Amino acid sequence: MSSPLSPAPVRAAHVRLSGIHLSFGGRPVLSGVDLVAAAGERVALVGENGRGKTTLLRVLAGGLTADQGEVRRSGSVGVADQQIPLGPADTVGALIDLELAAVRGALARLEAATEAIGAGRPGADDVFAAALEEAEALDAWDADRRVEVSLAALTAVDDRDRPLGTLSVGQRHRVRLACLLGAGHPVLLLDEPTNHLDAAGLDHLTDRLRAHPGVVVLVSHDRALLADVATTVVDLDPSSDDRPRVYGGGYAAYVEARRAERARWEASHAEQIAERQRLADDLSAARNRLRDNWRPPKGTGRHVRATRAPGLVRAVHRRQEELAGHVVAVPPPPARFSMPELPERRGATLLRAAGVTVGGRLARPVDLTVESGDRLVIAGPNGAGKSTLLTVLAGEVEPDTGTVTRSRSARIGWLAQESDLPARRTAMELYDEQLARAGISGPWLGELGLLGGYDRRRPVAELSVGARRRLDLALVLACRPHVVLLDEPTNHLSATLVDELTDALGTTPAAVVIATHDRQLSRDTESWPRLAL
Repeated sequence: MSSPLSPAPVRAAHVRLSGIHLSFGGRPVLSGVDLVAAAGERVALVGENGRGKTTLLRVLAGGLTADQGEVRRSGSVGVADQQIPLGPADTVGALIDLELAAVRGALARLEAATEAIGAGRPGADDVFAAALEEAEALDAWDADRRVEVSLAALTAVDDRDRPLGTLSVGQRHRVRLACLLGAGHPVLLLDEPTNHLDAAGLDHLTDRLRAHPGVVVLVSHDRALLADVATTVVDLDPSSDDRPRVYGGGYAAYVEARRAERARWEASHAEQIAERQRLADDLSAARNRLRDNWRPPKGTGRHVRATRAPGLVRAVHRRQEELAGHVVAVPPPPARFSMPELPERRGATLLRAAGVTVGGRLARPVDLTVESGDRLVIAGPNGAGKSTLLTVLAGEVEPDTGTVTRSRSARIGWLAQESDLPARRTAMELYDEQLARAGISGPWLGELGLLGGYDRRRPVAELSVGARRRLDLALVLACRPHVVLLDEPTNHLSATLVDELTDALGTTPAAVVIATHDRQLSRDTESWPRLAL
């Protein structure tokens, strides 16, 4: 695989992938990925969890080498992945300096080149020209100001002496994202950049990405962001020939094209299965005729029937050959999400909060009542207490003031933003144990359409972030809750699954309470009552 080229002007920003293949432990993760993106293009990588979106970003960034294929990129690369590169003792300023290292280096080289010209060193003019071009490509002189603007817009901590260990996960990610948006890298690689952003932060991110003059490649569950910024979509989901698809025309065009392709795939698979069944039925009928005529009863007609036996044998052989030669070449489409039937308690109050506050986390008293079948969206900016309120309703945190009353006969399912599952246990073991604790039989994990057979048998430690999120959702649904509390339910889930989940939440008889910053989910649930914090 080729190495990154030296920094170049933004107009020369360029990314090209050719025939990328990569396997982990003998299991293919990326198969034949091709992509060409030039300055001004914004590429969205989409697909079900575990399909290799983050892996492909790592290959693009140069942190992971493909087994086969070529990567070329022109211009410095800024990467926002799901891991912060510094420890808790490091400061906000250290993180800013690290993310602006390319800017700092470009200005240092320009200063050295200027000094070389003043000293009359041979070749200094060429060195200066190259250094100036690099600094201009990054717009290095304005980088710190851009970072300050983004820190403010993302409500990120701007105290450079503040240790990272004193910041929440969301605060650390917002600081890093602000740095990358201000650094001026010609190539931006962003993995779930909308996590931990409120409405104002999402608007700022959208504006910055649409104005970015270079190449943007992003992975995001935020369908509104993809609809607003993507010019090209690379779909890593399973396809009828197991090859990735590249769609132009933006996210809306991708959704329509993907829907049509899925319909053709399902129809082709069904036709081939039906044809195989027809051949099997023909073979069975031929065998029945052979059995009836091969051993005729005693009496008249034996000679006539015996003369037909060779023809029947040939017919059976011919049907056997046709059936053996008919291979179902079109693989089965992936399973769709299937929400289990959740219970309801008509006329019953399942949850009631009265005057609830939590010191430093939920300042204003909250009153709410949840009855069977209710729908509620909890809205508000970061720090307003949305997650805290859900933890109080779930019984995980006791309020400092006020009371929470829960129906004794009601089961409450709570999907937190993060979970801490036993690393060595498999998804299937954890799910079956959850069913046993709830005293419920089925549905089995595979019927939900959340995890494939390979992931169901793997230890939690080996699952991708998205697959763990799917397992979290499965564990919540396993207890058949009367009330479903969902904290940012779209985080780390694919757009397809989010659409299916949203449809299911709208029709389930259970009560549903959601806290979300997802703009598309907010649009999809705009008819639901809202509690603004």
